[in-house]
Amino acid sequence: MKNILFFLLTFLGSCSQVQVKKQPNVLFIAVDDWNDWLGCLNGNPDVQTPNIDRLAGEGLLFSNAYCASPLCNPSRTAVLTGKMPSSTGIYSNGQWWIPNVPNVITLPKYFKNNGYYTAGAGKIFHHMPGFNDPNAWNEYYLWDKNATENGLGEQWQGSSAPHPDKIPSSIITARTKIFFDYAPLDVPDSVMPDNKTARWAAKFLMEKHDKPFFLAVGMFRPHIQWYVPRKYFDMYPLDKIHLPPYLENDLNDVPEIAKKFALDKGSDQKFIEKSGIWKELVQAYLACISFSDTQVGKVLQGLKNGPNEKNTIVVLWSDNGYHLGEKDHWHKSTLWQRACHIPLIFKVPGITRAATNCKHPVSLIDLYPTLAELCNLPAPSGVDGMSIVPLLRDPEKSWYTPAVVDYLDGNCSVYTQKFHLIHYNTGENELYDSEKDPHEWKNLATDTAYNEIINKLIV
Repeated sequence: MKNILFFLLTFLGSCSQVQVKKQPNVLFIAVDDWNDWLGCLNGNPDVQTPNIDRLAGEGLLFSNAYCASPLCNPSRTAVLTGKMPSSTGIYSNGQWWIPNVPNVITLPKYFKNNGYYTAGAGKIFHHMPGFNDPNAWNEYYLWDKNATENGLGEQWQGSSAPHPDKIPSSIITARTKIFFDYAPLDVPDSVMPDNKTARWAAKFLMEKHDKPFFLAVGMFRPHIQWYVPRKYFDMYPLDKIHLPPYLENDLNDVPEIAKKFALDKGSDQKFIEKSGIWKELVQAYLACISFSDTQVGKVLQGLKNGPNEKNTIVVLWSDNGYHLGEKDHWHKSTLWQRACHIPLIFKVPGITRAATNCKHPVSLIDLYPTLAELCNLPAPSGVDGMSIVPLLRDPEKSWYTPAVVDYLDGNCSVYTQKFHLIHYNTGENELYDSEKDPHEWKNLATDTAYNEIINKLIV
């Protein structure tokens, strides 16, 4: 009898241990304005991104991932609310999401409501104050406490952030509507905001935590201005830099509304070419990419050095892509591949396999329901995306759902593995064969042979 009682107590105790098994943590890494220039995506022949490439080698890379909108605030609002811009009406950087969707449960708030300790640092929501969800976090690291105490929030481009002695430093600023500038800084990494964010996050990851955590870490670079320490510029000698693929008169076969989007930031490709600064601009963007990659590496190393790696899901994403002269455009805010195609990497213990690649098109709008399922939490209601956990388990699984990108009201891109359709609110279209024409140089929409495909893709 005693042996039976002992067996029952042991069995029940083991069941209890299974029931209280700790839920997985989430390390949620966002980078800003980073297009597909990663070594693992073969987006640029010069780019040096060893840390993120290593993460891709340890997990699953989505090589056809797309943002929800090619602009910071609409994209981040979509990711963090689970709702597309066409659902929220958030299409610009100047719109606060709270008045438009006041009752929405944001992604970090959802995790907090489900028993997670939520912590954040850097740029996750668009900016602070006004955009960050004040009720979503147990803890939020602010690198610029002086500015925060004075009600200014994180000043990524303000006086507290390192900047060159001469502002602006480049002649390009005279030809653009926004403060588009670049310069190497003679400062160490340690004074840079992203480095402070990375060091704080690494310390958090090296500590034990009583509850499962959702840690969001946002890197501001390679967002403009392109000011980073000189050593990152030195990684890219000007005489070794390759310019992006470029076609003269590339805009001749696109609708007028597309031309307007291409030039609406005051981009002046001819001025850049005549001034001889195109390579300098590419160098500066590459420098910021490698700087950001280094900071992401510090965060990932903190995870490896601590007690949490085996039970932590890692997801890395960029809010949108970026043009560097392609289609005569600089900045984001277009529906072409360059502004919409972004890095997306998952590393999920026990689910993803190392060095795998999924070629199916997916969208950042899918992150919310995917993370909920991975963490065995109730399916969130009212989200527009769908869980891509089946693709994490089997990247080659049949998948027929296209990725959709919104830009301003009534304009969208639809991506399949074969075709890319752009539909404008004027009723006009662009269509590209993504396999045969990856640079999108030939608009097929005027060819009636493609009418059936266009009609199927218009959503």
